[in-house]
Amino acid sequence: MIYLDTSFVTPLVLQEPTSVAIEKFVGGLPAGDLAISHWTRVEFTSLLAREVRVGGLDVQSALEADALFETITAETFRLLLPTANDFDRAKQYLRSHKTGLKAGDALHLAIAANNEAVATYTLDKALIAAGKALGLPVKSGIRLSEHR
Repeated sequence: MIYLDTSFVTPLVLQEPTSVAIEKFVGGLPAGDLAISHWTRVEFTSLLAREVRVGGLDVQSALEADALFETITAETFRLLLPTANDFDRAKQYLRSHKTGLKAGDALHLAIAANNEAVATYTLDKALIAAGKALGLPVKSGIRLSEHR
């Protein structure tokens, strides 16, 4: 199983500098092996709400983006429901203060690890560093310097 965090799937829905590279990369991954979590769904909708609040998106565009995200999710990803074990593992990861993990990122890593992900893809450089410090297979999948 390959786990994708919110930063990695957002460019599939919202036009970003990484969108083309992400679409190409995801298209090259084994069908049926891709997973996101219900937490990803919450984070994505939160991102849309923030964009509406700051004027980056109007309400109708945000609703359309959320609907497209849900369609892509249903057609492309295995959807993982976080468990109590995921929250416990996230808490353990957060005890490694040197990683600088935030709660949501620790939960992504825990869900991926508890579901035996062979890789977790993210565009968050801090999350990549934290994952590596914890000995987890966290990667960018694309060259971030070219897109950010």
